[in-house]
Amino acid sequence: MNSIIRKTIFIWLATCLAVFSQELDLANTYFKQGEYDKAAEIYKKLSTNKDQARLIHNEYLATLIKLKDFSNADKFLRAQIKNNSNQISYKADLAQLFEISGKSEVANQEYEKLIEEAAKVDAYVYELQNFFYKANKIDLAVKLLLSSRSKSKDPFKFDTQLARAYLYLDQKDKMLEEVLGFGQRSKNYSYVQATIQDNIKSDKEIDMLEKMLYAKIQADPNESFNTEILIWHFTQKADYGRAFIQARALDRRLKLAGFKMFELAGQSFNAKDFKNSSKMYQYIMEEYPDGELYPYARRWLIQSKEELVKTTFPIDNQEIKELINQYQQLIADVGITQKTVDALRNMALLNAFYLQQHDRAIEILQSAITGAGNNQKFKDQCKLDLGDIYILKDEPWESTLLYMQVEKSQREDNLGEIAKLKNAKLQYYTGQFELSKEILDVLKKATTREISNDAMQLSLLIQDNTGLDTSEVAMADFSKIDLLIFQNRYEESILKLNSLFNQYKSHSLADEILWLKANTLLKINRIDEAVADLKNILENYKYDILADDALFTLAKITEENLKDNTKAMEYYRQLLKDYPGSIYGAQSRIRFRELRGDVVN
Repeated sequence: MNSIIRKTIFIWLATCLAVFSQELDLANTYFKQGEYDKAAEIYKKLSTNKDQARLIHNEYLATLIKLKDFSNADKFLRAQIKNNSNQISYKADLAQLFEISGKSEVANQEYEKLIEEAAKVDAYVYELQNFFYKANKIDLAVKLLLSSRSKSKDPFKFDTQLARAYLYLDQKDKMLEEVLGFGQRSKNYSYVQATIQDNIKSDKEIDMLEKMLYAKIQADPNESFNTEILIWHFTQKADYGRAFIQARALDRRLKLAGFKMFELAGQSFNAKDFKNSSKMYQYIMEEYPDGELYPYARRWLIQSKEELVKTTFPIDNQEIKELINQYQQLIADVGITQKTVDALRNMALLNAFYLQQHDRAIEILQSAITGAGNNQKFKDQCKLDLGDIYILKDEPWESTLLYMQVEKSQREDNLGEIAKLKNAKLQYYTGQFELSKEILDVLKKATTREISNDAMQLSLLIQDNTGLDTSEVAMADFSKIDLLIFQNRYEESILKLNSLFNQYKSHSLADEILWLKANTLLKINRIDEAVADLKNILENYKYDILADDALFTLAKITEENLKDNTKAMEYYRQLLKDYPGSIYGAQSRIRFRELRGDVVN
C-alpha cells in the first residue's frame, strides 16, 4: 500500500511539474513577444504557489510594470515579502515600485529603511548591493556599504566593494583611498597595480595618485608599501630618476642592503636609461662597499657608462679606452671570478668593435673562457663573440667553425639557434646567398620569436633580390655594406648606401637600401635624415613590402623624437587605412587612441 501511495504521489508531482513547465514556457513566450496581458494571466495563476512565485518573480513583476498594473504588482510583492522574510531584495523591489509609480518620497524612505536594516547583516549587504547595481543606484550602494562599515566599528570593512562603487561613480580619489588601504593591509601589490594601470590614465589622475602616495609616505614613513607602489608607478612611466630617489630612501630606512635598488637598476638599464642605472649602481657601491652586491654593481656601473658612450654620437674613442681601464681595474681589484668574467667579455668587445684591437680582444676572451669554470653557456657565448671578431679580422672560416661548435654544444638552448643565425648571416655577408637561405629557412621555425622573425626577414631579402644576375651583384654590394654596419662603421656605411641607392633606384632592392640607411641614421641620432629616407620609401615605394614598416617607424619617430603628436596620429591613422593587414595594426591603433586621449585598457 505504501509503495502504491508513493508511486501515485510521484506521478502526481511529475504531472504538476510538467504542467507548470508548459505554462511557464507559454507565459515566457508571451512576455518576449510583448503580449503582456496574456503573460500576466498565466503568471498570476502560477504565483498562487509560493514556490512557483519565486521562480517567476522577475518576469511577473516586469510584466505588471509594463502594463502599469501597479496595484497587482504591489499585492504580488507584499505576498512575496510575507512568504520570503529572509530575502531583502523583494522589499527593494517594492521600494522601486513606489518610485516607478510616482511615489518618489515614499520610495526614498523605503530605501533608507532597507539600508538601515541590511547594514546589520553582511548577507543582506551583498544582496541589497547587487540590487542597487542592477537598478543603477550606485550612490545608494555606497551609502549601504558605509553604513555597514560604521555599524561594524571596522573602518576598513567592504574596502574593495567601495572601491568598485567609487569607480562606477568616477570618484577616483575615494577609489584610490580604498584600494591603497586594502593593498597596504593585505600586501596585495598586484591588485593595487592592476587597478592603477587600468583606471588612472589622465595627467590629472596621475597627479592625484602621486600626491596621495607622497602624503601617505609622509604620514607613515616606516610603512614600505606606499613607497614601493610609488616606485613601481614611476617605473611604469619610465621615470627612473624619481624612482631612484624613493628607492634610496626606502633602502636607507629599512636597511635593505641595496637588493631592491639593484633590481631597480636592472630595470633602468633594460629600459635604456643608462644615466639613472649608473646612479643606482654607484649608490650601491658607496653605501655597501663590503656588501655581496659590490662587485656586481661595480661591473654594471661600468656597463651602464659603456652603453652611454656607445649611444652618444660621435663615439669618443678616448672614452672607450677609459671604460676599458675601468674594467681592467675591476679585474685587478677583484680578480677573475664568476662575478667578473662578464667584465672581461665586455672589455674584449670594446677592444674589438671600437678600437679594432682584434688580437687583444681574442686574448681577453680566452681569459674569460678559462675563468668561467663550469659555466658552459658563458663559454659558448664567448665563442660566439670570438666568431664575430674573426669576421672583423676577415677570417670567416674561423667564425664558421666557432658558430658550428656552439650550435652543437647548445643544441637544446636558445644560444644554439643564435649560433645558427650568426652562421647564416656570415654566409650572407660573404655572398653565399643560397647557403645562407638554407640555414635561414630552418630557423624560421625557431623557438624564439625574435630569431624566427630575423630569419624570415633575411630569407625574404635574399629570395626577393637574387633572382636575376644583375640582382646578384646588387645584393653582394648590399650585404657588404650590411657587414660594415655590423662592424659599427656607420659613417662609411651611410656613404656607400647613398652611392648604392643612386645606382639602383629602380631595382627591387631600392626600398631595402633606404630602409637600412634610415635605421643606421637612427642609430647615430641623425633623425631628420632618417625621416627623409622613410618618407622616400612611402612616396616612391609604397607598394613594396617595407612600406608599412617605414610608416610605423615614421609615426614612432614623430611621436617620440619630434614630439609632434598631431602628425603622429595622422601617420598611425594612415597605416590603419592603407595597410589594414599590417603586423603594426594593433600597436598603431593603441598608440593612436592613447594620443587622442582615449582610455585604453
